[in-house]
Amino acid sequence: MAANSEAPTPDSPDAPVAVVSGGASGIGAAAAAALIARGVRVAALDLNPDEVAAPAIGIACDVSDDASVRAAVEQVARRFGRIDIVVNNAGIAAQGGIDDNDDAEWLRVLNVNVVGMVRLARAALPHLRKSPAAAIVNTCSIFAWTGVPKRTLYSASKGAVHALTLAMAADHAREGIRVNAVAPGAVDTPWITRVLAMAPDPQAARAALDDRHPIGRLTRPEEVGEAIAYLAAAASGTTGTVLSVDGGIHTLRL
Repeated sequence: MAANSEAPTPDSPDAPVAVVSGGASGIGAAAAAALIARGVRVAALDLNPDEVAAPAIGIACDVSDDASVRAAVEQVARRFGRIDIVVNNAGIAAQGGIDDNDDAEWLRVLNVNVVGMVRLARAALPHLRKSPAAAIVNTCSIFAWTGVPKRTLYSASKGAVHALTLAMAADHAREGIRVNAVAPGAVDTPWITRVLAMAPDPQAARAALDDRHPIGRLTRPEEVGEAIAYLAAAASGTTGTVLSVDGGIHTLRL
């Protein structure tokens, strides 16, 4: 649904409802804001629900815990009476090669980044099946298909998200549930700032990272959020698509 003068406002009982995991900050918060601008009511699931910006509703949720996810989804359904959109955005970072992380860390990251998406989509599925315009958008990464040093675990998790998105799209297309993903590159979030701060010269590291992007800078969270909102609420003919939002770093060489 495109934002226009005839679209329901987020205060309307006819407005669609979105659940956004990891919605208190970064890409999740940007996606929530972009959806609200399109007239969507948003429940942001997060470990820190008090940090969710109004008018989104913050709900405590740990995507690594199935009971927590199911309780949060049912809270949303009771409050709004419907769920139309799921944005699977919650995730954690990981660094290192295959010999830098033990089994426990592999399982921890995959549990959040992959199985966490399954938990939320699975819990919301009965509600999505009742929606006239159901959509799921997963946050993937260009690391799913671009080899980057010391990102083995993270890349493996996002490669799984890529495959998961396509498989889910095939499973649910005939039910009227669209499933797509966005694939950011390096996004200008606090996490990137913390990583750059560990460099010997943070300013030089930031300048070098900006320069590697064909657009001359990192992608902004708001740009990824707008792509999520487009796939969730406007792209009614699109499913099984992974949309890169990476400033051209994967495909362009200037």
